[in-house]
Amino acid sequence: MTDVERQLFNPHTYDPQHFDEPTRRLLRATIDWFEGQGKRKIVAAEVASDWPAEFVEFVKREKLFASFLTPAAYGGGDPAKRWDGARNHALSEILGFYGMAYWYTEQVTILGLGPIWQSANEKAKLRAAADLDDGELMAFGLSEREHGADVYQTDMVLTPADEADRADGIAYRANGEKYYIGNGNVASMVSVFGRFAEQPGEDAGSAYTFFVADSRRPEYELIDNVVHMQSYVSTFRLHDYPVREEDILHTGVEAFAAALNTVNVGKFNLCSGAIGMSEHAFYEAITHADNRILYGNRVTDFSHVRANFVEAYARIIAMKLFSQRSVDYFRSASLDDRRYLLFNPLTKAKVTMEGETVVRLLHDVIAAKGYEKDTMFRHFSIIIGAYPRLEGTVHVNVGLVLKFMPNYIFNPTDYPEIGTRLDAADDEFFFHQGPTRGAGKVQFADWKPVYEKHSRIANVETFYGQALKFAEFLTTAAPDAEQQEDLDFLLTVGQLFSLIVYGQLILEQAELTGHDDDTVAQVFDTIIRDFSSYAVDLLGKPSATPAQQDWARSAIAAPTPDPARFDRVWRQVQAYNGAYEMNA
Repeated sequence: MTDVERQLFNPHTYDPQHFDEPTRRLLRATIDWFEGQGKRKIVAAEVASDWPAEFVEFVKREKLFASFLTPAAYGGGDPAKRWDGARNHALSEILGFYGMAYWYTEQVTILGLGPIWQSANEKAKLRAAADLDDGELMAFGLSEREHGADVYQTDMVLTPADEADRADGIAYRANGEKYYIGNGNVASMVSVFGRFAEQPGEDAGSAYTFFVADSRRPEYELIDNVVHMQSYVSTFRLHDYPVREEDILHTGVEAFAAALNTVNVGKFNLCSGAIGMSEHAFYEAITHADNRILYGNRVTDFSHVRANFVEAYARIIAMKLFSQRSVDYFRSASLDDRRYLLFNPLTKAKVTMEGETVVRLLHDVIAAKGYEKDTMFRHFSIIIGAYPRLEGTVHVNVGLVLKFMPNYIFNPTDYPEIGTRLDAADDEFFFHQGPTRGAGKVQFADWKPVYEKHSRIANVETFYGQALKFAEFLTTAAPDAEQQEDLDFLLTVGQLFSLIVYGQLILEQAELTGHDDDTVAQVFDTIIRDFSSYAVDLLGKPSATPAQQDWARSAIAAPTPDPARFDRVWRQVQAYNGAYEMNA
């Protein structure tokens, strides 16, 4: 396999030998289905905002979601069925590569299954396994028009059934509306978050619940699609919907935990969707630009064009390295090793933001071409920004990572070394994550050794110096009590911290996969500049103290210029010209 084939996903050459045969077959079948549809048909369906019915039929025929999204315990002995974070990551990248609607259909099914697989409700689990086997989709009914995804507020209310209903086995009647619910038009099982009608003297926290609804029942009113796109992001209302005891998944504090832990499992795939989309955009952009002549010159002969391509390429590589390494930590997690709780929000925030940056860099090169209706790029440029915004907003996740900062920077502990996790294992811990509290107590291995080991690379050494300065900042010029209440200030601190974590996992994965020093140096070229940019941002904060301003000035650094290295990486980039073009 050449360096080019090793770095970016290429549907024409993809052969994941590291997976078992059933997984390889299904991933290859998925690619072949898209390529068989062809670019013209895929683009036309996206422009027309057609529901991806043929893809859903393919999922049913191949039992794709049934294989990838059914835990082994409910797989009926089928060796192809397991919940495997590594292969789910690979499938999500492929689906993102071909378009948001396909990725989103799987994504929302994962979210809908989260509360089910986490529950102790065996009947619901067996029903979910059977429905997946029949090709059904799932949905996650959490958010509401008035409250967003605020789990403390819900107007979905379950009222105890009357005597006649109880005689028919109905325990409650549910009434309320949900908003922004993907797959809400077809889902056979919608995991709905609500609350029981208030009882005198009842603790408010015990009133919450997750229960299962079926979009096909008459008491389920599908109101509309709140977006104009292929995905169906629904508003629905339940009218005296009959809820049986066998439909109740969680109650009380467990309902809160199910919501948050489902996000940990499902929203992780935002990163791989953004990666796939960025890769396809890259192929279209380099093939267009490197074959186009302007003013007597090849477009890619212009220095600013090469700079954009090399930076976009480096950022995609960084996205892939960080996300792949995050999968290892997630699959190896336990109640004693919860480091994934930091790495997970960074896949949702940092990696997806990078995808947006990549497409913008590429769009600056191909310009008007990126608006043409016969390109995939047009769709990508419109929708790539959804990835960092589908999990609330970026600030939700950047704010979350701040909880881990003190222990990560100052209080390392020893952990057994975690290797690459591509084994065909069922990731049972995903559905037994336990309580959601205690983020501030999670500990991490020492982040410094991997930086020291790679400091032979000048840009890694420079960024390591910036990271050490950040630790100094927290010691000598940490945010005061008032600044700790200033989210705008803290988000900049969170972005600075995030880059240190980002760099750590990139270096770990680069070593595991044998990435060359040139590529790693180019990746850290971008990280140094990003860190410096956030330092400038902090310098300009109205509330920044003189000590913090002095620190910010001292933290600004420049990458080491190396024209020869840049040219070598550019040759890697240029080799993608014509390496992949979607079947017409």
